[in-house]
Amino acid sequence: MSIGGTVLRFGGLGLRILQFLCAGIALGIFSYFLSVLADRDLPIAKRWQAVEGITGAATLYTIFGVLLVLFLGGKAFFGYLAVLLDILFALAFIAVAYLTRHGASSCSGNVQTPIGNGPTNSNSPGYGDNGFGFGGGENSTYFPNLGLACRLNTAVFAVSIIAIFLFLVSAIWQVLMVKHHKKEKAYGPSPSNNYTKGSGKTPFWKRNRRAKNTRDAEAATMGATRPSHETGTTIGNNAYGSEPKYGEPGYGDTMYHNTTTHGNGTRTGNF
Repeated sequence: MSIGGTVLRFGGLGLRILQFLCAGIALGIFSYFLSVLADRDLPIAKRWQAVEGITGAATLYTIFGVLLVLFLGGKAFFGYLAVLLDILFALAFIAVAYLTRHGASSCSGNVQTPIGNGPTNSNSPGYGDNGFGFGGGENSTYFPNLGLACRLNTAVFAVSIIAIFLFLVSAIWQVLMVKHHKKEKAYGPSPSNNYTKGSGKTPFWKRNRRAKNTRDAEAATMGATRPSHETGTTIGNNAYGSEPKYGEPGYGDTMYHNTTTHGNGTRTGNF
């Protein structure tokens, strides 16, 4: 795996872990709210059940999301499925933020909470008249005052806003992972990538050095090139040696060529 692929995979893993924490916090708080209401046979509104269901599904999804990033990260089918689910959960947490919007208000004065409405300084019912226990008519959950319930509701509102952002970023991240995985698969083993899979792109510092060495090699080659001359030109001090005009003596021609031109135009000599 290339460095880019490693960064993408561990970045996606970090996003899933953060999503799990946000969903887990919201699920834990609302599970507590609903258990308090159920323990005292108080009515549970549909909207609180919806929050419980959404946060529970998100927690389960992020657990599987961690495993998918580790073992199947970048696979096209699972990647695009994760994009769709991330968008859906981002929308779902928008709904959670809306349902818990009273948590965005200051927890002072009269407040609205999932376990009741009233002044924040109201006394906490605690475990009830019969105290803590599991017998008949006894309550096993602690009933907080409304001020604490408001602050817990604020925490759910805050993590839902964070979760919206995380799921949107995760959707984009999945697309990048899929594209990177396809790019890595597009290059098979070849000399350009040292017979390993991947693009095999040379780092910029190696590219510069290679270009410089090529220019030096060309300059050295030009320095050792034999100078070019016109045909028939004889250079006495040529390093490569000069050839007689009429060929090498003693090789197919044993006579010394000496010609003299007289005034009458006749030529004498040894031929």
